[in-house]
Amino acid sequence: MAVTPADVLEALSKVQEPELHRDLVTLNMIQDLSVEDGKVSFEIVLTTPACPLRTKIESEARAAVAALPGVTQVEIHLGSNVISDGKPRGLMNLPVKNAVAVASGKGGVGKTTVAVNLAVALAETGAKVGLLDADIYGPNVPTMMGVDRLPPFDNGKLTPAETYGVKMMSIGFLVPPGKPLIWRGPMLHSAIRQFLSDVAWGELDYLIIDLPPGTGDAQLSLAQSLPLSGGVIVTLPQMVSVEDAARGLAMFNELNVPILGVIENMSYLEMPDGTRMEVFGRGGGEMLAQNEGVPFLGAIPMDPAVRKGGDDGKPVIVSHPQSAPAQALRSLAEQLAARLSVNAYQNQPAVTINVVG
Repeated sequence: MAVTPADVLEALSKVQEPELHRDLVTLNMIQDLSVEDGKVSFEIVLTTPACPLRTKIESEARAAVAALPGVTQVEIHLGSNVISDGKPRGLMNLPVKNAVAVASGKGGVGKTTVAVNLAVALAETGAKVGLLDADIYGPNVPTMMGVDRLPPFDNGKLTPAETYGVKMMSIGFLVPPGKPLIWRGPMLHSAIRQFLSDVAWGELDYLIIDLPPGTGDAQLSLAQSLPLSGGVIVTLPQMVSVEDAARGLAMFNELNVPILGVIENMSYLEMPDGTRMEVFGRGGGEMLAQNEGVPFLGAIPMDPAVRKGGDDGKPVIVSHPQSAPAQALRSLAEQLAARLSVNAYQNQPAVTINVVG
């Protein structure tokens, strides 16, 4: 008996998306299904191109279909359609599916380094990514991304700079180097709103926002101006840093921003003999996440390549792609994308399964 599209869908209904805990058919992830003379082809539409379990999903789907009597060949294409968090951003005229704030309780913990590399890692997967440098008092994103000027205006709007596949905007492009910005209250609020509404961002899957350290006007202005999909807190393992990071988590809770997780930066330094030197202590980030009941996304080891990449305008993801920090940052980007997909799933619109032939 010849295999039918209904048989294939029945088999695929037994394959679960591990993060969402629903089957691929129910999630409308199967598209362009074709069955002809025992040859089956279809597309699996992932919820993010950064899906950390794409290989597992493809393997299980292939095995499920190949086990059907009469199937001689299985061809699977992997696509993606990033789910929007469903939050209204129409007032800002900002077509952004997910907006993520990267924050820290204090300066010097590598928050901007993490934000820059997360943005580049997401862009490497094929996602449309923007990076907003909202750290008004220390705008380091242009230096870390190796860009010192903006392109010409686009129909009266600022055109974001673009490099490594990431669109970016920073106050650092608009003020002379070394000039201090003594902004508070209405002036700061106005600047952040302009960076959102007066920049030609285009459609974005992810907008990564590098907040100033601490808890203050900039964080409040951003939360009031742009509905956030969630926030990430960066900390060192050091207890002093962890205490300040806890205040950052409390800030997100006060502003009703979902907490996506904690990242521990500069977790350890790997020595030439393979041992680890825990320069700033051990396990502070994971302890904070456990105490606050939020996810611990992971730890990033220390490496001189991270500092050099930032100074040279080449994020470590690009300059040393096989290094331990780069691999950790890619894993963090995948986890972040997965958590955003899970959080946005309930707002996903229905999609029709297309059967070809």
